[in-house]
Parts: sequence; C-alpha cells; structure tokens
Amino acid sequence: SGDTFRGTDFKKKKAKKKNVNEESIGECSEVKQEMEKSDAAEATALPPTFSVSEIKNKQRRHLMFMKLKQEKRKMQLKRKKKKEREALGDKAPPKEVPKTIENQRVYDETTVDPADEEVAFDEATDEFSAYFHGLTNPKVLITTSDRPRGRTVKFCNQLASVIPNAHVFYRRGLALKRIIPQCISRDFTYLMVINEDRKVPNGMVLCHLPEGPTAHFKVSNVRLRKEMKRRGKEPTDHYPEVILNNFTTRLGHSIGRMFAALFPQNPQFLGRQVATFHNQRDFVFFRFHRYIFKNEKKVGIQELGPRFTLKLRSLQKGTFDSKYGEYEWVLKRHEMDACRRKFQL
Repeated sequence: SGDTFRGTDFKKKKAKKKNVNEESIGECSEVKQEMEKSDAAEATALPPTFSVSEIKNKQRRHLMFMKLKQEKRKMQLKRKKKKEREALGDKAPPKEVPKTIENQRVYDETTVDPADEEVAFDEATDEFSAYFHGLTNPKVLITTSDRPRGRTVKFCNQLASVIPNAHVFYRRGLALKRIIPQCISRDFTYLMVINEDRKVPNGMVLCHLPEGPTAHFKVSNVRLRKEMKRRGKEPTDHYPEVILNNFTTRLGHSIGRMFAALFPQNPQFLGRQVATFHNQRDFVFFRFHRYIFKNEKKVGIQELGPRFTLKLRSLQKGTFDSKYGEYEWVLKRHEMDACRRKFQL
C-alpha cells in the first residue's frame, strides 16, 4: 500500500512539472512572437541601410565604391543642369538628343522618297499592284512542315484568327511545288509555311501568288496567347487596321507591301483592332492590339496576341523554287552585319 501511494504521489508531481513546463513554453513563445512583431515594425519603420565598408572582399568593395561615386556625380550634374534650365527659363538651350544606333544610322542610297517618280512607277507595275488597285482580295493558306507539334499548330491557328480569310491545312507530306498550283487554282493570294525545330516555330516562308515574290524569314520569340500577361479577350472577326513602321529602303518597301497585302484594304474600325509590323535594326516585331477608349481624350491599348519577331533571310523572285529560283536579296551575315549602324530594311 505504501508503494502504491508513492507511485501516485510521483505521478502527481510529474503532471505538475509538465503543466509548469507547458505554461513556461507558452509564455516564451508569446514573448518571442511579440519580439518578432516589434522587430518587423522597426524594420518597416526604419529604412534599410547599406554600407560599402561591410563588404569584406577588397576588389568588390572598391568596385562598389567607384560605382556609387559615379552615380553621385551623375546626380549632381543632373541637379545642376536642372537649376540652370530653371534660371534661364525660355532662353534655355534645347535638350540634347541621346545617341542611339537608330539615329546614328549609316545613310542608305536605296532609301525611298515618296515623291520619286521611279518608285511610283515600280509600285504601279509590281506584283502587289492588283491588290492595291482593289482588283484582288487577300486569301491566305497557312500550312506547316511535316508532322507539326502542338505549339506550332496552336501558333498557326492563332495566326489564322489574326489574318482575315486565312485557312489552316495540314501538309501531309506534299512538296511546296505541288501545293502552289493547287493554291493558284483555288484563288489563294498567299501561301504561308511555318517551319519548326525541336517543337518550336523557327521559320516562315511567305509566298505571294500567283507570280511571287517569296520571302524567307527566321522566326523567334514566339509568345502564344496563354503565355502572355494581361492579355485581352479573343479577337473578333473584324478586319484590323495595319501599321507599318520604319520600312524605308527599297527592300524594306517591298517587304512592307508584302505584309500589307496580307490584310484587306477596308479596315473595320468598329472592331478597334490593329496589327503592327515594326521594323527596328532589321528585326520585324509583330504585335496585335485592341484600342480601349477610356474617355474622350485618353486612349489605351490592350495586347491580344500572338507576338513574334521576324528576321529576313532571303527574297526570291517568283514563287518558291529552292533549286532554280532567282534571288533578289540574300542575307550575308559576315559582310552585311559587319557594321552595326547599317541596316537593310
């Protein structure tokens, strides 16, 4: 009986110690939480401080010191110029235009002058004259290389939703020389072939029918609609407006006319859609937007997608012919890309 009493007494003492330990642990956790809250409040209240002397590596410390010193000098010069401009008022000199590769561009002899009679004659007699005179309506056939993957198929379908009167057909192993006569017999004005490499679209062959020309582009930076942030709803069936930027040379002028002939000439402004081909340093950036009228004065744009970048590789006379075709222009990288300030388009 004495042993049992001692056992119960020992159990009671053990339970009391356990309760005391739990209470002390709870109090410690509450104190810790309060301390963490106070530290977080102090961290948000006080600005983060950084000292170069805290960097232990000597070379890294010296580089950071020189960088901060240079930034400080720039800020001082900027403030000084601002004060001088405010003091001079209307007599202040105009702001300096920063030097860029675009405004330092080497002059090209083939730059198009809108008032040139030779250019007007070429436009009236080239392969796209029937379209610009309103005699033909664009009709585009979009196909792919053999056995396309899912990403390329989605890209073709989205292109067909952007270009009016465009139809997607699978290649089925047919050669382009056999496809072109069938397209001409069915009144197609364009044949667009999307090539792929490792399941990614990497090339585009754009052939104007029935007489050419044929352009071969490298395709890069393809972004489908699901991969874009803040994109708008699906595009409607309205004819979009077309914007062509910076196609200044004779070659660029013909490439711009080729892009323009993909879309109907009568845009339906009610749909508020616009397709843009922007040429910058011989890279053609494609964007598809919708206008958003916020009020009578403010207008915004919302990208619908897809987006991609084109780089011209060659321009061939006539329809596609890889063996006996006559090329008007071929990109020679080591010769043409030697000067960074000279552009072809």
